Amino acid sequence: MIRREITYFLTALMFFTRIPCPKWLEYSDKNMQKSRKYFPLIGWIVGAIAVLVYFGASYMFSPTISIILSMIASVLTTGAFHEDGFTDVCDGFGGGWGKEKILTIMKDSRIGAYGGIGIILLLGLKFAVLYELDKNDKWLMMFTLFNAHITSRFMASTMVQTHEYVQDIDQSKSKPLASQKLSLSEMIYSSLFMLVPLAIFQNVWILLVLPTTYLSKMYLGYYFKKHIGGYTGDCLGATQQISEMVFYLTVLGVWKFIS
Repeated sequence: MIRREITYFLTALMFFTRIPCPKWLEYSDKNMQKSRKYFPLIGWIVGAIAVLVYFGASYMFSPTISIILSMIASVLTTGAFHEDGFTDVCDGFGGGWGKEKILTIMKDSRIGAYGGIGIILLLGLKFAVLYELDKNDKWLMMFTLFNAHITSRFMASTMVQTHEYVQDIDQSKSKPLASQKLSLSEMIYSSLFMLVPLAIFQNVWILLVLPTTYLSKMYLGYYFKKHIGGYTGDCLGATQQISEMVFYLTVLGVWKFIS
């Protein structure tokens, strides 16, 4: 049983990061589907790398440079996997009219004006919010950076539970994720990877990030369903990115209010 769970985790690590995995790891649709329970744990790894790079760089460089290096580290760790989904969603929903046109544009590997502008604004806003958090409290910023990567991945995972997949599943690399939902016990198990690091903060107001990020995910689910009938793999990437951004904004807004 332990080896099976390790296989599920390593499958998630292989699919969602560029971190090398053991050669004995074998891919299967079941392993891919079950790996979703470990999405938040992947957030632990990506978030930890981002925080460590920022923390180390802060001893040599200004907060501006340290934050940018941290952002670069997270992008390199994931291979810009979720950012790519976000740009495709911007291009598809920004330039497409009707389901078929939107899906066609999203499948195009080229980045259009909507995608280029969208990712620039998203990364710019991400930097600005992290910089503001750093000015207020360096440790709060690192805590926020770490947990945003975790919570946002759990929120993206819940999209699979609450909405339907609409792209041609037989041609999609997201087929195993979309073909079967996790059980309630598996989702509760997955949520623990999100809730435990949040509890370290020891201040109840941090729990406000849960309704705000979930509401943003539900709105995205409504928007996707309205225009294309459900979500695609790119939509999951966009959900992760936007949930991460909402997490940052929530912490900054509440901190400004209570400090």
